[in-house]
Amino acid sequence: MNAYDEYMKSIVKPMREELVQTGFTELTTAEEVEGTMESLAGTALIVINSVCGCAAGLARPAVREALVASESKPEHLFTVFAGQDKEATEKMRSFFPEVPPSSPSIAIWKDGELAYFIPREQIENSEMEQIKDHLTGALEQVCAK
Repeated sequence: MNAYDEYMKSIVKPMREELVQTGFTELTTAEEVEGTMESLAGTALIVINSVCGCAAGLARPAVREALVASESKPEHLFTVFAGQDKEATEKMRSFFPEVPPSSPSIAIWKDGELAYFIPREQIENSEMEQIKDHLTGALEQVCAK
């Protein structure tokens, strides 16, 4: 591993941990993504994490707070890291080809298909509270029992 890769690894560590500490399972290889998604039943919240300053800095706390605020919770929480785990991210995106690649972004998966998607464009230039409310509403709609 070169010096740049080492540096980036240290920079993204807290960004990864922010979601993992919330209960997300980090998928770092294409094989992990494929195995997970192909056998997945029920609902999942999938965050395509990113280094991207403002948008990602808003997305992660909004996701955490939406999970607390929502009465309807997804059964699974997964994350891939765009720009860091490239193959895993590419494989995850292949499961929802109808939306253009975007990071950070938030997907809600239900019964084998994409049920809701919040692209970067709906994250950047928004307040964290707006993103949280948007995601909370989507979780209530998709994950209600």
